[in-house]
Order: sequence, then structure tokens, then C-alpha cells
Amino acid sequence: MTKADAAGLLQRGFGAMMRGDFREAGGCCTLVLRHYPRAKEAHFLVGLIGVESGDWSTAQHAFKNVVSLDENHAAAWAQLARAFVTTGQMANADKALEKAVALNSGDPLVHEVLATVYSLLGHQEEALKWYDRARQISGSAYFDLGRAKCLTFLGRMDEARTALEAVLADKPDAAQAHWMLSRLGSAKDDSHVKEMAKLLSAVPPGHQDQAFYHYAMGKELEDLKRWDKAFEAYAAGAKVRRALVRYDEAEDQALFETLERVYDADWWQKRGAGCEDPSPIFVVGQPRTGTTLVERIVTAHSDVHSAGELQQFGQSLKRMTGITSPRAMTAEIVEKAAELDLEKLGQLYLATTRTVRGDLPRFVDKLPVNYLYLPLIFAAFPNARVIHVTRDAADSCFASFKQLFADAYFHSYDQEEMARHYGRYSRLMAHWRDLLGDRVLEVAYEDVVADIPANARKIIEYLGLEWQDACENFHMQETAVTTASAAQVREKAHTRSVGRWREFEPYLGPMLSALKNAGWQSPS
Repeated sequence: MTKADAAGLLQRGFGAMMRGDFREAGGCCTLVLRHYPRAKEAHFLVGLIGVESGDWSTAQHAFKNVVSLDENHAAAWAQLARAFVTTGQMANADKALEKAVALNSGDPLVHEVLATVYSLLGHQEEALKWYDRARQISGSAYFDLGRAKCLTFLGRMDEARTALEAVLADKPDAAQAHWMLSRLGSAKDDSHVKEMAKLLSAVPPGHQDQAFYHYAMGKELEDLKRWDKAFEAYAAGAKVRRALVRYDEAEDQALFETLERVYDADWWQKRGAGCEDPSPIFVVGQPRTGTTLVERIVTAHSDVHSAGELQQFGQSLKRMTGITSPRAMTAEIVEKAAELDLEKLGQLYLATTRTVRGDLPRFVDKLPVNYLYLPLIFAAFPNARVIHVTRDAADSCFASFKQLFADAYFHSYDQEEMARHYGRYSRLMAHWRDLLGDRVLEVAYEDVVADIPANARKIIEYLGLEWQDACENFHMQETAVTTASAAQVREKAHTRSVGRWREFEPYLGPMLSALKNAGWQSPS
């Protein structure tokens, strides 16, 4: 194979990756590396395939190969930092990020990756600086999409809107920009819906852009109280999204069954000593149930830092068990985790969160799915505090169904799968209540929005903190919010979302039937 042939194969592989054909892209790289094992461009493309396909282990290995061949490869160092952050290896991420920044690349695409890394680390202001540099160097509105994300997280909604308008002026069919624009405020008329419907008609069937348009249209139609058309759009978006993600319900069920079987009263009685550090506060529950609202109440306190939605506890379990899996968690991992040294588990979690948990006495980890690990959390951190946010099952499930998530909650795109998952979650939480007693504070979303002062005081008292009026006025915080609730939590709490599912009840038959089978009763 000549070098020209290799270059042609790599070009073909890159094109295949952009189309989502990872098998062909990987095959091209394999052929090149068979003849040129030190071809850093081929290793780099393998890494990009890993990133795009969610295979972060492959991505790490490939980018490590690149920097071993060329220690001044800024793009590989930046991508390696991204891979490390995503897998919770914060110390390694810091080193790779420092190296990438020091190389001072003038490539705006490298700046974009650096911005992504800083955003994942929770440093939204720093991320915005790198997006701004990329925009300035390139002159391209392409980078305004990333800028808009950061500006939204920072609560700078008018600037975010301006950035998105710049994206759409340059590329009117940028579906993600339309979706983000729909979330910045309430629609006043259907002009944007009509514009998106026209653009949607040109999108190939099954393309991810269809999902962005459908969810954006659904949100604005719901704003306009056109319930039937809104549901039609949400359902269409969910159908497209479900076809694009891998969700194995049998694996999900096995995970929950293993958790209930392994972490029982006998395990709890025989658990070893944990880490005495009292700083972690975990806010858990289902998505779209008010976890961000509760987190903002807590982090309005001057002694508490918002660390965001951290993957580190689950990643620590994976690292200590030595089991690799593309899934966030598996039955095999949680079973083996029962044998871990709990103090070491706590210390690893603290070490890997060091750069994101701030300098205040306490910090909040607001990853909702940490509810899976509550016995392990309390065993690793006997002095930790956990707040479990509940919400009516129908409201909870429908709120997830109408949300387009980035790369999580794959069960939420089918009414019945989602409801059955909720049933498993409910049974697991009942098991944890029996096991853990009153260690967990449960707060209902409906109670919190109905009476912020009383519930904020209950939460702060449970945490053992002195009351501060800022906790009641949580919406006045200026710190970043990196969840789907970025816009909502900057306004005063309201009850508009309570019982919202009833507006869509005629279309939710499959979900409601599955919830009733799981023991849910419709509130009167």
C-alpha cells in the first residue's frame, strides 16, 4: 500500500465516520495501520470514531497512541482530556488539558474541544472564552452553537438567543439551533413552528435532525396550549430518537434485580468502614422531577458548592471492580462492587472530583441516577447526606417523554418502556427505604413548588446547615446550570407543571396502563 493509497483510505474513513458508518470507518483505519502502524492520522481517526460511537475506552487508547507518536499533537491531547473527563479520570484529564492548552494551537477546532472539556468540568466561563476564540479566529458562526450552550448555562439568555440567530443566519436548517432556541422562552405564536415544519420536510427519514425539529415543535405547541399537535410532535420525535439509541430492557431489569438481591440487610450489617468526610451531598431521583430546583435551593447556601451532575461515583465502581463496559452500569459491576474496600471507594470518589467540587465545606453531586447506589454511597460516606426528590409518576414519566436528552435515559422514548423503568425505580427505592431508614430525606416536587419557604428550611435543617435567606431566593443565583432546567430555575418556583400530564391524558394510554400495572394510582 502506497502512502497515497493510505491517505485515500483515511479520507474515505473520515467520510464514513461522518455518516455514522463506524464499521466502514474502522475498517479503513485497520487497513492503513496494518501497513503503517505508526500512522498517527489513522490512530487519531480511530479515536474520533470512539468518541462518535461512545466507545471511550477505544478513544483513550487511540489518542494515547497519537501523543506517544507526536507529543505536540494538540488536537489529540485535547481529545484525550475530553475522553478522560467523560470517564471520570479527572487527574489524567487535568494533565492532558494542561498539555493541550500549553501547545497553544491556533486551530479553532482544537479550541472547540477545549471548550467542551471546560464545559464538562463545569467551568462555563472558561469554556465560553475558548468558544469565543474559535469564533474570532475562524469567523464562522458554526462556533456560535457552542457559545449559545454556555450562555444558556450561565443564564445569559438574550446573548444565547443572539448566538443562535447567528447560527441560523449562516445555516437556516441547523436543527439543533432551532431546538435550543425553542427552549429559551415561551412561544408567543406559531411562526417558528411553521418554519421548522417546512425545514423538517426536507430531512431524510430517520435522521437525528428530525428529532430536534419534532421536540422543538412540540415544546412551542405546548406553550401555545395546542395539546394534540404538541403530543403528535413529541411522539414523532420520540419514535425517531428510539430508533437511534440502544436500549436493552432486559439488561436494565437485570441491573435492578441484582441491586435488590445483593444489597440487602445482611450486606448492610456486614459492610466495612467508610470514609468519614462529611462534604458530599447527593440529590437523586428521576430526571425532570425537580432535582435541579432542590439543588439550587441547597447551593444558594454560602457553604455549599454546585459540582453538577457527576459521573464519578459510578465510574469509581467500574474502576475498582476492573470491569469495562460501554454501559454506564451493569449487573456484573454492582455485584462485584459489594466486595470493595469502602473507604478506598470514598477516597477515589473524592480524588476524582477534586477539581470540580470547589473549596467550600460541602458540595452537591446532582446526578439523578445515583439513586442506584444509595447503600454504597452511605457505606462509603457514613456522614454524607442524600436528598431524594419524588414526583407523581405520570408527571415524571411524561416530563421525560417530552424531553430530548443528550446521551442518557434511553428508556424515555417509548411510553411503556419508560413506565416499566419507573416501576423498577419505585420498587428499588422502597427497598432502599427499608434498608436505610431515615438516612435519606425525601421531598416531593409538588410540596416544594407549593411552599418553598417551609421545604427549603426542612432541606437545610436536614443538611445540618444554618439557615440563610438566599436558599429561599434560589432563583437569584448567577452560577451556571448545566441541565435541561437551565431556563426554568432562574425564575421563581411555580406550580404550572403539576398535573400537566392530564392535558395529554387521551394520548398516554400505554404509559398509564403500564404505570397502573406497577402499582401507581391516579391522583384524584
